[in-house]
Amino acid sequence: MWHLVIPAWQIVARSAVVYIVLLVALRAFGKREVGQFTLFDLVLVLLVANAVQPAITGPDNSLFGGLLIIATLFGMNALVAIARIRSPFLRRLTEGQPTVIARDGHWLERALQKEGLQREECMMALRERGFADVSDVGLAVLEIDGTISAVSRDAPIHKGERRVRSRRI
Repeated sequence: MWHLVIPAWQIVARSAVVYIVLLVALRAFGKREVGQFTLFDLVLVLLVANAVQPAITGPDNSLFGGLLIIATLFGMNALVAIARIRSPFLRRLTEGQPTVIARDGHWLERALQKEGLQREECMMALRERGFADVSDVGLAVLEIDGTISAVSRDAPIHKGERRVRSRRI
């Protein structure tokens, strides 16, 4: 139960590599919230979870090995969170950039295709925000967290100077 079949460093290394690969794959997967997963997305995540388990554990199935994997994954997650706070480059790399998907009442087809969005799901998000049609939208943006924000075409435009101070960490 407590005896490891493979060295602890190997379990830690396997866990870290799988974590990083999954992080990159999910980032490439697109800007979707967990609540926006389709049935196909859910099946994919479940199959990937089942497929990577042997890659992490190898021949080890001890309780200590499982606890070591959990500690490694939580540790990796904490390190990535700290690194994202301290590095604007890593933050941009892991979060991406917002994407304008509609402007002045019209869909931007290239942006929709690039993000893998269908008009129907975007219209659903717009209706949830009180818009009956895309023609009512001045600007719709797919945010980095997967949500869609929208501004009415007749919303007042506020122009003025904005001063932003930057502090390097």
